[in-house]
Amino acid sequence: MKTTTENPYFRTDNAPASTLEPQECVIMHQKLNEIDIVVLSLYILLVIFVGVWSMYKSKRNTIRGYFLAGRNMSWWPIGATLFASNVGSGHFIGLAGSGAATGIAVSVFEWSGMYALMLLGWLFLPIYIAAGVTTMPEYLLKRFGGQRIHFLIALLSLIIYIFTKIAVDIYAGAIIIHIALQWDLYISVVGLLFLTTIYAIGGGLAAVIYTDTLQTVIILAGSLTLTIFAFKSVDGYAGLKKKYFTAIPNVYQSNSTCGLPREDAFHIFQDPISSDFPWPGVIFGITVLSTWYWCTDQVIVQRALSAKSILHAKGGTIFAAYLKILPIFIMVFPGMISRILFPNLVACADPNTCRQVCGNSIGCTDIAYPLLVLELLPGGLRGLMMSVMIAALMSSLTSIFNSASTLFTMDVWHHIRPRCTEWELMIVGRLFVLVLVVVSVLWIPLVQSSQGGQLFMYIQSITSNLTPPIAVIFVAGCFWKRTNEKAAFWGLAAGMCAGIIRMILDLIFTPPACGSPDTRPVVVRDVHFLYFSLILCLLTLIVVVIISLLSKPPSPEQIAQLTWYTRHANQLEPHDQDDPVIVQGSDTTLTENITNEDLDFSLDGKRTMKAKALCVLLWCLGMEERQMHISFVDTQTRYIGSLYEEPRLRYVVNANLLLCVGAVIFLYSYFA
Repeated sequence: MKTTTENPYFRTDNAPASTLEPQECVIMHQKLNEIDIVVLSLYILLVIFVGVWSMYKSKRNTIRGYFLAGRNMSWWPIGATLFASNVGSGHFIGLAGSGAATGIAVSVFEWSGMYALMLLGWLFLPIYIAAGVTTMPEYLLKRFGGQRIHFLIALLSLIIYIFTKIAVDIYAGAIIIHIALQWDLYISVVGLLFLTTIYAIGGGLAAVIYTDTLQTVIILAGSLTLTIFAFKSVDGYAGLKKKYFTAIPNVYQSNSTCGLPREDAFHIFQDPISSDFPWPGVIFGITVLSTWYWCTDQVIVQRALSAKSILHAKGGTIFAAYLKILPIFIMVFPGMISRILFPNLVACADPNTCRQVCGNSIGCTDIAYPLLVLELLPGGLRGLMMSVMIAALMSSLTSIFNSASTLFTMDVWHHIRPRCTEWELMIVGRLFVLVLVVVSVLWIPLVQSSQGGQLFMYIQSITSNLTPPIAVIFVAGCFWKRTNEKAAFWGLAAGMCAGIIRMILDLIFTPPACGSPDTRPVVVRDVHFLYFSLILCLLTLIVVVIISLLSKPPSPEQIAQLTWYTRHANQLEPHDQDDPVIVQGSDTTLTENITNEDLDFSLDGKRTMKAKALCVLLWCLGMEERQMHISFVDTQTRYIGSLYEEPRLRYVVNANLLLCVGAVIFLYSYFA
């Protein structure tokens, strides 16, 4: 064990880390001053204003208005909300932490999202729009028929939201507040959730999209400012490449690699066996995960489906893809710089030391970004960056709350109670958000102890265990017309069983502390999660192909408008496709037969104070009294989206597609 006392932020008194008492390990950092508090308060007031304004402007009293923002969004808020929904506080904490621990290879998750977004816009959105669906499970219901695949994927998606999204973002936001204000972790969680839950429940997707657009501006402005300060502190990119390899903690085990930077930290293609991101998994495994997330995940698909036209949807995906270039500069590199400036804290290698530094004996790389904010920035800018990270948290959480609520309401509850009223669905959707919050908070301790203290690694490991079968079933349904319900169900079941077993093993057998023997089972210790995602893909695909070939294929009527090759079946002629069409009624006529008696709560026909208060509450929730007794089945509409593209705008969008492809190729080539 080697110990020195060079760093003023970490005092060891030349004593081995194992002998340190908690009070002997001191972290001294700046606290938010009055200017920071004012900036943070102004941000919160601005978010409240935008949220209330969007609640007032949007139509929230119908299922389509609440869950799809009336399908009237332009390309720029769609692109902004796609970026903000993805880049939560878990990204700032997780990407910076993984950058500090292993280098730039984690950036490939962001770049793979760029080409996955292009696949969404050009391959999968036309199928969604032609099918006229609201959720991906609803698409599978139409494509394969029956209820079991639709119901199973809806439940699995909700589990994934809790394990990899909500709990992670809540935990990451709590880390930020805990470091900045020294609040208890769970008190921080309660404070974070209060405002977020209110406008997620009341505003619907339109409020989420408009506030996400504001959050994107704040995120980019603040994070780019911090990036400038960070690079200046290490003498630019050249200084970063030189000093990163000397960022070694004072307390480390000299006979191991614990606490030492990786030699290939500035390469995205790393060792296929010993690295955190082996290059075969980076090329193939991450592609599978990105296809699931960007092309099938309800959070993403729901935003793209809110576009007013197919061209606006494509424009939104390209805009978001351009923004995905930035995370390596605004998150990964700052995380690596934080390790250079605070090696004894961020790169701690001794379990007892790490426990004293951040409360986690596995490692403390997750504190890299908030520590950089508090130590590097002057007053005022610290408050701005705290606003940035809280903005990232709120934008991600509200998006997930709204999408998870959509899945549960439309694909689970409506399946259980097919004759329920629209009022009931709106109530259930909002109450389910509260259930999600409680369950996610209870899951936080497991998040904290998983995957060697690297939050982003935890997210991707759980995703690798659960999502590849969904991606295979979806892609097969879209591009192989012979795929049938029986094959899809048993392929999904086989992949899910194998993935859940691996996930349980991952949660039971957590990574050992640095320098400790690794006694985990072979399938956990030696099979990287990116490799396991490829194994799940292969298993699911084999089952799907074999059963599809041995059983009866679906009829042409069953796949009309539901695959890439049949998406134009029964479509309107091009000159009639300028506007989307709603058949079987419209939202404006759903309640025209309601009588005045249905609108009163008092016997004499005059509204009491209690009734007026109820009206105000219902407005905040985006609901109306007259919906109470209307069956949702009687109000369902079929939205037929147009696949028509105006020629001149199509050329503009396609030109940007080529530019974005060129940007992806350049990034992979330059950092390979």
